[in-house]
Amino acid sequence: MYIGPFTTKCREYAEKFYPKSWCILSAKYGFLFPDDIVPGTYNVSFNNKKSCPITLDELKSSKSTKELDKYDNIVVLGGKNYTKMVSDIFTDKKVYNPLSKCKGIGFMMHELNESLKNDIQLK
Repeated sequence: MYIGPFTTKCREYAEKFYPKSWCILSAKYGFLFPDDIVPGTYNVSFNNKKSCPITLDELKSSKSTKELDKYDNIVVLGGKNYTKMVSDIFTDKKVYNPLSKCKGIGFMMHELNESLKNDIQLK
């Protein structure tokens, strides 16, 4: 399901620098681990409330169910909307987005590519 270039690059980065502790934030299913199966395609977006995305309250309750609340630091690879949402979910954690200064997805891809090529974790 998540096979676009940006998602693929984020996954590659996560597998390299956080091999045992990463997940995807899905607007329909919430937090998905690498081995979770999505039953099919869907068109749900956090940016389109009419598409009925998962709620912040549902995400907050699932963070403990998924055992994500055991981490002190949460790294977000994505735009400012995702960073804000993750910050709103993990209010008692340090939420960090090393791509936050990027002006768009092309710049984010460049940062991820350079990080992977040079084997240097983004700060």
